[in-house]
Amino acid sequence: MAAVNLSSLSKGEFKEFIDSFDTVLADCDGVLWLGNIVIPGSPHAITELAKLGKNVFYVTNNSTKSREEYVSKFTNLGYPATKENILSTAYLAACYLQDLGFKKKVYVVGAKGITQELDAVGIKHLDVGPDPLDSDMNTLLAKEVHLDSEVGAVVVGFDEHISFPKMVKAASYLKQPDCIFVATNTDETFPTEFPLTVPGAGTFVKAIETCSKRTAFKIGKPSTYIGDAVVKKHKVNPKRTLMIGDKCSTDILFGNNCGFQTLLVLTGVNTLDDVNQLKKSNSEGDKAMVPDYYVNKLGDIVSLML
Repeated sequence: MAAVNLSSLSKGEFKEFIDSFDTVLADCDGVLWLGNIVIPGSPHAITELAKLGKNVFYVTNNSTKSREEYVSKFTNLGYPATKENILSTAYLAACYLQDLGFKKKVYVVGAKGITQELDAVGIKHLDVGPDPLDSDMNTLLAKEVHLDSEVGAVVVGFDEHISFPKMVKAASYLKQPDCIFVATNTDETFPTEFPLTVPGAGTFVKAIETCSKRTAFKIGKPSTYIGDAVVKKHKVNPKRTLMIGDKCSTDILFGNNCGFQTLLVLTGVNTLDDVNQLKKSNSEGDKAMVPDYYVNKLGDIVSLML
């Protein structure tokens, strides 16, 4: 069974591990930072991996920022980054529509990160932001909902302004069978540094799937879309790729589904107890979420390199 503690490896075994991959895909929330707080040691670890010649990509389900905004965040928190090595679901949702040759407008339930990436590839969209229910449902339906006939796709991500009117509009657009339905991710909760449970994009996706009776095409982890994209565009070898994450049901499942090696860090969602429970399970689905390796925090690999 997998889930080997990297800290238990001998120097020779650890060197074999380091030599076994050329490409690193690193999740962000819970691996590199918590909200706007950097996880100690992670910047040093990423820098050292890059110095060893590893190709480092940042893979995040968070669709609230554009790649340009992410470059600023990475830089401010001490991580080397360019737009080219940031694989965010906002960017990849725009790429997906671009690859389809999409020419109509997009209705976005989400944040400006999505619309900025749509702008970058020349795809038209409706504005994002608050769309509250100011009256009552009957008035809304009779007088206040005006659908744009040019809309041909609905993209749903994390939206702090989620509202009843937005769900009505999204589901109404999706009544058209040729309207494309894209979800940036299906995360149940949104990671923050605060001790509160914040509903994630998956909450909104599920609601709109339910009322529209449609199933969204999922961009983010654990969908293999990101993996397929990075393999195709950057010519990486899946067997020589390491996925680093903090959540078994997204990061690790994604890595295992793509044929990557997987490393779980215990600074985010899942604990070692969670991993042990998955290992004991008779469910193949649970076993697919077991990492190949784990370490307390990403920064610990720096001392193992010495």
